[in-house]
Amino acid sequence: MKWANFLHIYQPSDQQPDILQSIVDQSYRPILTHLMNNPNVRVTLNVNGALLELFDKYGHRDLIDMLRQGGEVGKIEFTGCGKYHAFLPLLEEKDICRQVIINNETCLFYLGEKAYQPRGFFPSEMAWHDRLVSIIESLGFEWVILDEIAATGAPGEIDYTKIYKIKDSKLSVFFRERRLSNLIMSAIVRSKATLLEAMKDELGSSRYIVTAMDGETFGHHRPGLEKMLFDILDTPDFNLVKISELLDGGRETIELRPVASTWASSKSDIDAGIQFLSWNDPENNIHKWQWELFQLVRREVGAMDRESTIFPEVEKKMDISTASDHFWWASAKPWWSVEMIEDGAYRLLETMRMVPNVSKESVDRTRDLYEKIISTAFNWQRSGRIRAMMQEQRLILRIPFKDRTIGRGGGEEGVYYAFINMMKRLEHEAAQNREYEKAILWRDAMYKFEHKLDIYDTINAIDLVRIEIPNEEVEKTIQQYKQKYAELRGGQPEQRGS
Repeated sequence: MKWANFLHIYQPSDQQPDILQSIVDQSYRPILTHLMNNPNVRVTLNVNGALLELFDKYGHRDLIDMLRQGGEVGKIEFTGCGKYHAFLPLLEEKDICRQVIINNETCLFYLGEKAYQPRGFFPSEMAWHDRLVSIIESLGFEWVILDEIAATGAPGEIDYTKIYKIKDSKLSVFFRERRLSNLIMSAIVRSKATLLEAMKDELGSSRYIVTAMDGETFGHHRPGLEKMLFDILDTPDFNLVKISELLDGGRETIELRPVASTWASSKSDIDAGIQFLSWNDPENNIHKWQWELFQLVRREVGAMDRESTIFPEVEKKMDISTASDHFWWASAKPWWSVEMIEDGAYRLLETMRMVPNVSKESVDRTRDLYEKIISTAFNWQRSGRIRAMMQEQRLILRIPFKDRTIGRGGGEEGVYYAFINMMKRLEHEAAQNREYEKAILWRDAMYKFEHKLDIYDTINAIDLVRIEIPNEEVEKTIQQYKQKYAELRGGQPEQRGS
């Protein structure tokens, strides 16, 4: 079984040096050191040019050296991307191209031609739209990596024994497997043993695996989880490959047209046409003003004389302003930071003030939009609106399992009792094996399901069941309970007593 691990590392171009230092010490340096010391490691890595510049600026040049060496000896395969983490589907074509081109230039400068030879492309947030196909292809890339939901608009529909290609193009597309990526990133599996148990259906099969995760997860966001990553990279059970190597396997090819999505999209988001909600929410006035401000400044910068001595400085400031961070932090569903919102708006205001001979009307409108964004952000925070929006989002995302099954009626009632039955079995087995902590886990999980308290769990027990019991057995049990329900269910809403 071939396993292609994809890691994405990124920090804003103005990241504070102390924060960068902690991420370097906790995550980047341990990961890269391990990669270089293990002769069997192969990974596909996305590092944007802005982060390489930060490494250089703050004296972390040993990381650049390791990245270059890893690329030169074939351990690391780099991908293309936008230099400043722009949300590409919402930019104009010329800005998308510029972001990718200047990223290539920066990566080549730091990593060299021998190391940096990107065949694949990573759109930030795995944000996808059809309009990106011709742009990415024209820039010379052979493949793109997206989340599995992009294939059809629903997760779980990828055949990982086959290779996928985007219709009417030469671009191949690889889909991140959500289940395994999330099991690892969420720390449900934290050891080689639990990882192998979670993958028992995949091991020894003819399929391949593509996982994609943020590198900062390992060691920084989740202290200690870097050891789990090292276990993955060191395990001889896995044939670790770079993504481009999967193209050489002679597998059957399927053509499709990916749907607009991100790696955070849900099926309901896509069905409702709000898959880009975190960056451009039609009900969010701050987002509306942010994009108006962005387009206004972008238009004035684009009209500048390119021969002007100040143009390179203004253009760079505009390039940095394409970063998606300040839009994302303004979503309040659930991400929110007045500091990041102000930082993005002020950068655009500064950029406009640098444009020579700009009209007073444009400057006034820019300042007006800046003030609207900031005053509204503070007002939302003071008034409690942000707390209410976050709470509403949590209620949308966290529906008790009992309501999602018994509450829906029909055969879904059988699903609830199927999982309760499986948990009882797992509790009994754990107690027999004297794994008392695990037995308590299953006991508590059943109590939470019964009393609708599972919405407060970081990791839902349903996911744990699917790790402990093979997926085929889980599905078989569910169908048995659904069938039992169908046999007992009468033809009228009122049921006989029993």
